[in-house]
Amino acid sequence: MKSFVISLRPRQWTKNLLVFAGVAFAQRAFHTPDILRATAAFLIYSAISGVVYVVNDLLDKEADRKHPTKCRRPIAAGELSAKAAVIGAVLLGAVGLFCAALLGTTFALTAVAYVVLMLAYSTWLKHLVILDVFAIAAGFVLRAAAGAIVIDVEMSSWLLVCTIQLSLFLGLSKRRSELVILDEAAGGHRKILREYTPHMLDQMISVVTSSTVVTYALYTLSPETVAKFHTRGLSMTIPFVIYGIFRYLYLVHRHDLGDSPDRLLVEDKPLLIAVALWALSSAVVIYVLGPRGLL
Repeated sequence: MKSFVISLRPRQWTKNLLVFAGVAFAQRAFHTPDILRATAAFLIYSAISGVVYVVNDLLDKEADRKHPTKCRRPIAAGELSAKAAVIGAVLLGAVGLFCAALLGTTFALTAVAYVVLMLAYSTWLKHLVILDVFAIAAGFVLRAAAGAIVIDVEMSSWLLVCTIQLSLFLGLSKRRSELVILDEAAGGHRKILREYTPHMLDQMISVVTSSTVVTYALYTLSPETVAKFHTRGLSMTIPFVIYGIFRYLYLVHRHDLGDSPDRLLVEDKPLLIAVALWALSSAVVIYVLGPRGLL
């Protein structure tokens, strides 16, 4: 059981916190029914994403054994049998999708779409250059969409674009770190890495980094945002976004740590502080300054 839980990769469930974006930016953070529904959505997405990780580990167990850190995963290390992993994944996946159906048909469709997309990624899309990163980005978009759907609010086009760009940034950075860490063995571990070069990925990351910062800045200053929150104060959060991205690039280029975004978010204190300050300042602007018509 312990090995199965480890294979679900609980640390990476932080990605599913994106489902709370809908509650936060729809100004429903103090509406208990919506908080409960968003929490249920988080738990459901944690369950089904964990199932996808187990399936991915089953398919990649031979390649993972050649990786310096992935070789310690329970399935690759032989600590969890394929039979036990399959049984556990099927049961947990069934429970997760059943609970998703209880929250509504549309929400359940996002959960099914997420599972189908990620299984397609594990078996096919991750072998297609550039599309592999877009598939990862689509998974983040589905999380954000699910968070809006579960509380019955329309997903902002700004949230959609920002989510796509930020997830592309993380995905490309992950590919770059894998390429650098594995060096000549990269192609043997993951064939798609043969299609990338550090220089090529750096160019892509530069484009996505610039567009992410510009899009977020435009979002905070747009008439639609100002009218919604009754303040221009959200622009004060821009420095935290810029610092967080720059800090992440520093860790990717100087310490080759971009292969585990979830670990960086938890273990790198400056990055964690930047995210916390962004969240706190956004909350103050949306729930304190905005309603009072300040700034």
